Amino acid sequence: SCGFFAEYGKEEKEDEGVIPTSPYVTYIPEKLELSQHFSSLMLSSDPVSTILEISALSLLTLLAWVYEIQVPGSKSLLEVAVGMWGLSLLRRVYNNYLEAVYCTYPQYRTQPVREHVLRSKRDLVGRDREQLAAIVLQDRLTFISQFSLDLLLYFMIPGFYSDVSPSYSLPRRVAQLLLNHYVMSFGMYWCHRALHKNSWLWENIHSVHHWAKHPLSRTTYQDHWLDNFGNAIVGHVFAQILVPLDGEMFWVSRFLRVCESLEKHSGVSGKFNLVHSVQRWLPCAQMPHHHDWHHEGHKGCNYTFSSLGGVWDCVFGTRRTGRAREPVQTARDVREPGEQGGGVISTRYLDGQFTCFIPLCALTGVVFNSLVGLI
Repeated sequence: SCGFFAEYGKEEKEDEGVIPTSPYVTYIPEKLELSQHFSSLMLSSDPVSTILEISALSLLTLLAWVYEIQVPGSKSLLEVAVGMWGLSLLRRVYNNYLEAVYCTYPQYRTQPVREHVLRSKRDLVGRDREQLAAIVLQDRLTFISQFSLDLLLYFMIPGFYSDVSPSYSLPRRVAQLLLNHYVMSFGMYWCHRALHKNSWLWENIHSVHHWAKHPLSRTTYQDHWLDNFGNAIVGHVFAQILVPLDGEMFWVSRFLRVCESLEKHSGVSGKFNLVHSVQRWLPCAQMPHHHDWHHEGHKGCNYTFSSLGGVWDCVFGTRRTGRAREPVQTARDVREPGEQGGGVISTRYLDGQFTCFIPLCALTGVVFNSLVGLI
């Protein structure tokens, strides 16, 4: 979903900074009630993307229902399809919620309003028309690749979408969920760091995501499709293989991860960030203002890479506080205001063009070793 406040843009004049016939605008609608921001943005501003997603999910649901497809040890394909519908709806609803908060409560914005004063023919997050056109294509390719990956995992790795009912207590299941997320975050941390350290990956893949210098929730998945695909592999896939979750916790994990991702790109940091607020008690916890600072730094933003929790930034010395206002400061923000911590482990030798891949290669080896017993 690539548009931003499309319904308002149609009412503006060209001399007010709006691109004619485009959903991209350069102003923030003010003096509106929270509920008024929930609009046609539930659908994508790119009709092709919307039609593609609805058609693919509908066809999958129909086939799964008619043929009652189920891989041994896995949930039925129909249950998986229902989960995919749920994730699609969650992304739309929660994106609308966060954008509504951004517009309605400016006191919670991570960057001052003046930071968003951009040249004409750029959208609110700083991208020009050519970049926006490129992102529309990447959005379509992202859906196709992610949808294909989900189906491939279902049929190629029995039990990936586990149908096993847990026989252990809820506290143990929650502990396993946390461990799964830390493993997921480890893979995504080193993938993200490599995308910044390797010049070819930065210039050809990850820089697409950093076209957004003032991130908002809808920019979360607006990456090069290979960026999203790689993160899915080293994140969700690797974590589920190494620390498998039961059927219910698997979907809890996916839903929490979607909300966390949208929040850290939302441009707001505070009590309205529901998932980040819940995880503040975790060691080295981060809030959206940490990742927002990462985007402000552009190519020089070789810090705050963690996708969940923030513990790996603290361990490997890449944490930065960012614009931490008093109400949303974490305990570590207070101790280290604006500074980059030294980290528990020195990893500067892993900042080379190729040495940055060493942790990912090691993790991949562990995963392949585990796969031998699964397939």
